[in-house]
Amino acid sequence: MNIDVILGLQWGDEGKGKIVDVLTPDYDIVTRFQGGPNAGHTLEFQGKKYILRSIPSGIFQGGKINIIGNGVVLDPALFKAEVEALEASGHILTEQLYISRKAHLILPTHRLLDLAYETQKGSGKIGTTGKGIGPAYTDKTGRNGLRIGDIENNFELKYSKAIARHKELLKQMSFEADLESLEKEWMEGIECLRRFRFIDSEHFINKELKNGKKILAEGAQGTMLDIDFGSYPFVTSSNTVCAGACTGLGAAPSKIGNVYGIFKAYCTRVGSGPFPTELNDETGQKIRDLGCEYGSVTGRPRRCGWIDLVALRYAIMINGVTHLIMTKSDVLDTFDTIKVCIAYQIQGKEILDFPFEIDDSVKPVYVELPGWKMNMTKMQSESEFPQKFNDYLSFLEEKLGVKIRIVSVGPDREETIERR
Repeated sequence: MNIDVILGLQWGDEGKGKIVDVLTPDYDIVTRFQGGPNAGHTLEFQGKKYILRSIPSGIFQGGKINIIGNGVVLDPALFKAEVEALEASGHILTEQLYISRKAHLILPTHRLLDLAYETQKGSGKIGTTGKGIGPAYTDKTGRNGLRIGDIENNFELKYSKAIARHKELLKQMSFEADLESLEKEWMEGIECLRRFRFIDSEHFINKELKNGKKILAEGAQGTMLDIDFGSYPFVTSSNTVCAGACTGLGAAPSKIGNVYGIFKAYCTRVGSGPFPTELNDETGQKIRDLGCEYGSVTGRPRRCGWIDLVALRYAIMINGVTHLIMTKSDVLDTFDTIKVCIAYQIQGKEILDFPFEIDDSVKPVYVELPGWKMNMTKMQSESEFPQKFNDYLSFLEEKLGVKIRIVSVGPDREETIERR
C-alpha cells in the first residue's frame, strides 16, 4: 500500500481539516507530518465546530489511528488544552492518538524567543503567530532541540540546559517576560502527554504499509508558505509540500500514492508577505465576510483576493498533484463577475511561471468570468451545478491541467460533492 497525501496549494487556510475528515473513512491511519499549533484546522459536523491545532483531523472518525509525526513541533500546553476540549465534547483520544518520539517539543522559552525576534524585525515583521514554531525548528536544525522521546529519558536535565541557553539569548536581546506562568502550564502539558502512546513512527508506519493498511498524510499551512518553495522570507519554518511527508513521517518517496491538492475558489493570506491578487476594497471585504475569513487560531482577519493560477500551477508542479479539491465555492455564489489571475506582468512582460521573488511591481493579468448567481449550499450532487459554475470549473481544469475531483459548497462535512 501507499501513503496518500493531502495538502494546501495556497497560503494556508484552504480547508484541509474538513476534507481530511471527509476522506478518513477510506483510510486506516491518518498522520500529521509537519507544522505546529499555529495551524488551525476547522471541522464542522452535527451542528458543532471543532478547531484542531496539532491533532490529525481524522480523530473524529471512530476506530482510526491518528499519528503526530516526527516532522511536527508540539507545544505540550496547547496540546493539553486541545485534548481537554475534545474530551469534554465526548471524544476520548488515548486509544486513537499516537505520538512520534522524534517529534520536537516547543519549549515555553521558544514562545518568548519568537516574540523577541519578531519585535527586533520592526517594520520587516514576518507576521508570526508567536507560538514558538520558528525557534523550535531553529533548535531542531541547530541540534539543540528536545524531542518527545526525551520525556522518557533524563528529561529534567535536558530541559534545564535548554531553558538556560534560551534565557541567555533573551538576556542578550534585553527581552523581559514572565516565564513562570508559561512554564507551569507547559509542565502540566508534559503530564498530559505521558497519557499517550509514544512510538517510533517511522517503523510503525512502514510496518503498517506492509500489512496493507491505508494511510492518509495531512499537511499544515500551504505550499506557498513552504520554507524552500514559498514566498521567502514570508514563509513558515517547515516543508509544507509533498516531499515533507517523506521526511516528516520516515516514508520513502516510492511510498507516496495519490496527492490531493486543496485550494479555495479565491485566495487568502494571513500576516505579511506578497499577495499579487489581494483586494483592498469592498470586494475583498465582501469575500472576507462571506467566507468568515478570520484565523481559527489567532482570530486575525485574512487578506483576501481573486484566485491566482500562476501560484496554483507552481504548487501543482512542486507537489505532483493527482487530484484537485476546491473549497469555499459557495462564497462566490452572489458575485456578478469573477476574476481569475492567469499570468503576472513584470516590467511590462507577461509571465506564466512563478518568479524567484514577488514584490509590488508584480501585477496580475485577469480573465473575467460570469458568476453563477445561485445558492449552492444545499446541492447534493454535481448534476445540480449551474452551467456557469461548471464553466468556471472547466476553465480552471484547462489552465491547471488536473481534474477537480471534489467541490466543497459549505463548511459542514455533508456539504461536499464528489465529481465523476
